Amino acid sequence: MKDVADSGLCGRRRECARLDGLLAGVWAGRSAALVVRGAAGVGKTALLDYVAQSAAGLRLLRAAGVESEMELAFAALHQMCGPALDRLGRLPGPQRAALGTAFGLQAGPPPDRFLIGLGVLSLLAEVAGDGPLICLIDDARWLDRASARVLAFAARRLLAESVLMIFAVREPDADLDGLPELVVQGLREDDARQVLRSVVRWPLDERVAEQIVAETRGNPLALIELPRGLSPAQLAGGFGLPEVLPLSGRIEDSFLRRVEALPGPARLWLVVAAAEPTGDLALVWRAAAQLGIPAAAAASAAADGLVEIGARVRFRHPLVRSAVYRSASADERQAAHRALAGATDPQLDPDRRAWHRAAAASEPAEDLAAELERSADRARARGGLTAAAAFLEHAAALTPDPARRAGRALAAARAKARAGLPDAALELLAQAEAGPADELLRARIGLLRGQMAFASSHGAEASRLLLHTARRLEPLDVRLARETYLDALAAAMFVGRLAGGVGLPEVARAALGAAPAPQPARAPDLLLDGLAVLITDGYEAGTPALQPAVAAFRRGELTLEDELRWFFVACHAAHDLWDDEGWYALSARHLQLARDVGALSVLPLALAQRVGVYLHAGEFGAAALLVEETAAITEATRNDLPPYSALALAGWRGRAAEAAGLIDAAIDRLTVRGEGMGLGLVRHTSAVLSNGLGRYRDALTAAEEASAYPQELGFANWGLAELVESAVRCGETARAAEAVERLARTTRPSGTAWGLGIEARSRALVSESEAAELLYREAIDRLGQCRGAVALARAHLVYGEWLRRENRRADARAQLRTAYDMFARIGAEAFTERARGELLATGETIRKRAADVPDELTAQERQIARRARDGQSNPEIGAELFLSPRTVEWHLRKVFTKLGISSRRQLREAMPDPGHLALPT
Repeated sequence: MKDVADSGLCGRRRECARLDGLLAGVWAGRSAALVVRGAAGVGKTALLDYVAQSAAGLRLLRAAGVESEMELAFAALHQMCGPALDRLGRLPGPQRAALGTAFGLQAGPPPDRFLIGLGVLSLLAEVAGDGPLICLIDDARWLDRASARVLAFAARRLLAESVLMIFAVREPDADLDGLPELVVQGLREDDARQVLRSVVRWPLDERVAEQIVAETRGNPLALIELPRGLSPAQLAGGFGLPEVLPLSGRIEDSFLRRVEALPGPARLWLVVAAAEPTGDLALVWRAAAQLGIPAAAAASAAADGLVEIGARVRFRHPLVRSAVYRSASADERQAAHRALAGATDPQLDPDRRAWHRAAAASEPAEDLAAELERSADRARARGGLTAAAAFLEHAAALTPDPARRAGRALAAARAKARAGLPDAALELLAQAEAGPADELLRARIGLLRGQMAFASSHGAEASRLLLHTARRLEPLDVRLARETYLDALAAAMFVGRLAGGVGLPEVARAALGAAPAPQPARAPDLLLDGLAVLITDGYEAGTPALQPAVAAFRRGELTLEDELRWFFVACHAAHDLWDDEGWYALSARHLQLARDVGALSVLPLALAQRVGVYLHAGEFGAAALLVEETAAITEATRNDLPPYSALALAGWRGRAAEAAGLIDAAIDRLTVRGEGMGLGLVRHTSAVLSNGLGRYRDALTAAEEASAYPQELGFANWGLAELVESAVRCGETARAAEAVERLARTTRPSGTAWGLGIEARSRALVSESEAAELLYREAIDRLGQCRGAVALARAHLVYGEWLRRENRRADARAQLRTAYDMFARIGAEAFTERARGELLATGETIRKRAADVPDELTAQERQIARRARDGQSNPEIGAELFLSPRTVEWHLRKVFTKLGISSRRQLREAMPDPGHLALPT
């Protein structure tokens, strides 16, 4: 450990020891992230400097937040990663493109912030490939929002890259929540007295010393600065500190007194430096020259110790910058910004120039508002939604025309909402509403309110707001009105059974009366019309209306934005129609698209659809990979999506204890979020689980709840099939027969092998003798022609059970053996045991199968090993699981050790894929 007895680190041996331990870990190949938290002046920057000095010879990247730079997208990220951009070409294509666009190095669609975060993680890992890397981020509370989120994301994913990332903050920060903390308190009394004696060179009254130590609470900067405001007589004579102010305010006041004591030119030079957050010395000099400030003024400011002038201008402490800026009059601040704007190259840095011009403005100006609007466009293109919103907010404030001001306020509100700042968005919406009465503008305001309600929770309020807005838009903008009706339908689909007055039937009826789509109709128009007819008039009329929409989505007749927006609804439409080929194709495209463009806000729902397809197809291994990927994404992005996929997988596998925990957790979250559709999925999964386990009364109860709300379409239909089987096993054939007829009304119009096969299997269960056998055989034939491997295995199972009860044991064994082998290969454990029990009842001897995945591997090791087994490279695995390639490599080394192997080739033997499944796409 270095000497820590100087005033900056006096009394900080405990903190320095912890930092030394982290540095030792980085040397050993481990990564770590730490949040150093403490009040202003407590010594956080000194501790960061200690790390930098202790890591001499290592690669060091630093950034510091500046309050006035919070509105510039990725400013802090560029500050830290700029020296490492020579490694950009080594990153995977999507990550390279995302970072290139964020930093303005190339044009492209706005990148997803989580993809940028993954790119930063990979970039840091690349730099650390040459040796340990230290990343220090001071004053993190002043980071621009885009940088803060990206750096926090990367910090949470660090593991084996030899990277140490340390943030310094004053207060707990939501973006950094959950990261390890080092809380820096005030110095102990003896250490505080030592610091105080080092700055007070004359006799110090003991009572004054006690009071200073007590009132500063051992804050080192306060111990150094506050005595400057007291005379030697006061310090020696017992005069205390009468002001009752927050400690940071008193420290800032101390700096303020020193600033006000400077000569006028020196103070004005400091104001210019404080107004320029990057510390660009050349820019400060040029601006100062425009104001006629002599060069000697800078030397006066530096001589007082308030600022350091080197390659950049660096204030001694953020409170110094604050004191300088606060001490200036409004005219002085505006003059400083005006000079900085004039000194900034409009070609090289147009956004900073616009920002300084806005700060210098004393009245609205359309040319300035338009310039800020262009800056917002550039920020949005880089993925900096928060910065775009800030520019638009300034633009609105500086717009002289009231109507145009309201429009810009709405645009700023939309950007704030997309950046995850709903309260700020609502304030801007109120400003927009205060503008001139414009019906289209007010309808667009209503649309944003509805979209925000849907994003915050998929509850009933969103569908009500969106429906109201769609009606208002009809006479104003037909295309936007129809898109809003489709938004309302999507919202109502999520609400399902929990809808109050406005549910799917109400939205669908309203959509049916909407203005017809301009011809030729787009895929979203076909989807709206088809769903509206299906929900309102039933399957007989709705199926032929909706099938063209599914076909149009399969042909790809959409823009990228429309695909991302509507594919989830189109996937639902496909399985609502019992069209598993359409469902398979659309879910594959949806998932691939979300991955290609890095749309991580869309990706969890795309994964959920693909998991459903794999469960239907009996590809449980592929489904498990996607469930694990979903968990990695939701953990990395802190998404609160209920565990739909994990729950469904546990239910189909027949793992009762695991499923029960997930079901309880899901019901609580779904009820709070108002997602009735999710409750339908939960009840359907419960019915599947109970039917597999042979708990038919429980299955009947769950299936009735799943199918009780026909407006939930697919899940309600699937619940009918479970209801038929469980009701028959409970001896309630009348209830089963009624469910078959309801089911048939949804399957026959589509005419698909899946739908007709499910109907035949269900009808066989309520039939007798030769009619039943013909239906069982029909079910097996039809289900063998679709992707429904689990449904086919269940057809063999119930046929075998029927044959055994008909005393045709040899025939029963053939069907039950087929069912058993299929279930075992698929991994449907409860149904496997049910088939095994039936086989034993026929007199056949059969042993249980062993699991294929070694129990000693952790969940993350299993998902990495499976992907490596199936041929994915380390960067590909890392991109899906939000890990750096080096962390993937580290996990694989542990896998090889646990499995007793030495290469990827041996993974296929050590971890055989029971179904020889293709890699999920």
